[in-house]
Amino acid sequence: MNWLTDLTPDEWNAVRLSIKVATVAMLASLPPGILIALLLARGRFWGKTLLNGVVHLPLVLPPVVTGYLLLLAFGRRGPAGAFLAEHFGIVFSFRWTGAALACAVMGFPLMVRAIRLSVEAVDRRLEAAAGTLGANVGWVFATVTLPLILPGIIAGMILSFAKAMGEFGATITFVSNIPGETQTLPSAIYTFTQVPGGDEGALRLTLISIIISMAALVVSEALARRVGRRLDLA
Repeated sequence: MNWLTDLTPDEWNAVRLSIKVATVAMLASLPPGILIALLLARGRFWGKTLLNGVVHLPLVLPPVVTGYLLLLAFGRRGPAGAFLAEHFGIVFSFRWTGAALACAVMGFPLMVRAIRLSVEAVDRRLEAAAGTLGANVGWVFATVTLPLILPGIIAGMILSFAKAMGEFGATITFVSNIPGETQTLPSAIYTFTQVPGGDEGALRLTLISIIISMAALVVSEALARRVGRRLDLA
């Protein structure tokens, strides 16, 4: 056990940065994830199929391609990157914020998919009944729809977090592999595999990645079951 927890400062930085990046990516994805899931589940508009394709495109594109597209758009010379840097001082390229952006993009389809399935499972008659009692659309969503889709939201958040913890291709393409700044767990593991005698460090970080990801999945399952039991009792 001491072997597993006896990390070097660089390894601790990689662990902390990975958790930080994954958490920020998950939380930043949540509001648009709920909105897009609702649009895809309930909306009827021209371009719905196209929107669905764009949302799920990171799942089928090579991660390196996604990272390169992010570099073109959000790099210092990219249209979005130059605008954000000039007007708001927000820089993504070669920063941990860029790693969070890349992880958010890669995990977004999983979050949307989980929430969308939950929205589609909601009995619309419950929402209609609340509407007949005088509740407006916002109140119906807050008091009826949101509690019912909460298990899906939790599942989507954890899937996004787990995907962010393991993201490598898009991240290293967009923000490189800078120790202490953009070197997440997958990047650190890759670095260890490229140097002589790095097998021990690579194995140690691999086991830590598995432990964190499994813990996230177990917590997700427990929370989803707890919320489901509360809804059944209600």
